[in-house]
Amino acid sequence: MRYSQEHKAQTYRRIVKEASARFRRDGVAATGLQPLMKALGLTHGGFYAHFESKQALVETALQDATAEMQEVFAAATATPKPIESLLERYLSEAHRDHPERGCPLTTIAAELGQRGEPSESVDAAVLNRLAIIASHLSGENREARAVSMLSAMVGALILSRSVKDSALSNRILQDAKRRLALESEHGGGYPEKP
Repeated sequence: MRYSQEHKAQTYRRIVKEASARFRRDGVAATGLQPLMKALGLTHGGFYAHFESKQALVETALQDATAEMQEVFAAATATPKPIESLLERYLSEAHRDHPERGCPLTTIAAELGQRGEPSESVDAAVLNRLAIIASHLSGENREARAVSMLSAMVGALILSRSVKDSALSNRILQDAKRRLALESEHGGGYPEKP
């Protein structure tokens, strides 16, 4: 049976969305193609009608997850207090608890980097996030401060997911959020009296 182009496009999107969520939640290496396709009610062989390899799917899923986070960054920075709003959304318990809907820098990108498989999509995502953050900072060294801020955000989120103690996990998020907000408000310097 031949499927319409619209049906093929819908199936393609379903595969990408499911893979994007699973890669962020379970990891790229731990996500097999057969269970992925079975969860969608599709055959393993049908995968190759859409992608030439798992790596091609990983790259597409990474781009999809990056686009989702772009929307989060855009919504957060469209508020009267863009950096504060971004920190509230990014360093939240909801973001920590739902990696399948979260930032691919803390999941897919971290795994690819650990495996020695850097991606140009990650480069583009990082450069985009840095530009957004820097554009909402005042004072000097905005680009360098944006690098520090993004690095701290990603690191705090990873660390908060890695500890067993929920109080410690929450403290990591709250303390990172508070410190980054202070740094953004004070041009990278610290106020004399906190």
